Order: sequence, then structure tokens, then C-alpha cells
Amino acid sequence: MPPPIPATPTTPALRELRKLENEKREIIVAFPTLLEAYSLVLFRLGPKVAAGWLSEIAVATMINPTPQDYRQAFAKLQALADQRIALFDATVAVLAERLGMDVWTYDHHFDVMRVGVWR
Repeated sequence: MPPPIPATPTTPALRELRKLENEKREIIVAFPTLLEAYSLVLFRLGPKVAAGWLSEIAVATMINPTPQDYRQAFAKLQALADQRIALFDATVAVLAERLGMDVWTYDHHFDVMRVGVWR
């Protein structure tokens, strides 16, 4: 179980976490997201913060893309070759479609890929 969200969230991300919790939405973390986020935390905030963050996120439900998910992501990128969409994002989009879930993101590329976005 993730750590409790403060009673009065003070940042937009914490407010959105509270909203997700209130809507009883399931949060699933794709392993590519975990890998990218860990690297960002590590290089921006240092190894101590990264280790603490990893301990907190380790309790989350996680999913690994299948080889077929990656193939579908390749096809999605080929269909949108005029866009600068990362393979990482296309893979998350495919996972979201397969699971019938929305993506929690601020990245407009998910709108371009016509994937459900939670806002």
C-alpha cells in the first residue's frame, strides 16, 4: 500500500493523487515508466532521494509490456511518423489501450495518439 496522501495536498501532483484516490482509480506503473522516472530522480535529486523514492514506489502495482505491446508501439510510431513521439510514450499508450485505462500525463502526444488521458 502506498504511503498516505497528506490531508491537505499542497502541490498539483498531490492534489491529483487525492482526486485519483477519491475516484477509486487503480494506478498501475509500467516498468518503462519506473525506469525513466528513477533515472530522472537519481540525476536531478541524487542517490539518497532516489533510493527513498524507489522504496515508496516499490509497493505499486507494476506491469511489464509484452513483445506484442512493443510491436504495436512500433506500428503506432510508424503511423504517426510526422510526430516526435518517443517509443516510451507509444509503449505506455499501447498498454493503456490493452488494459482499458487512461494515462495520467500532461504530454500532448497521448492526445495525438488518441489514448484516453485522465485529467
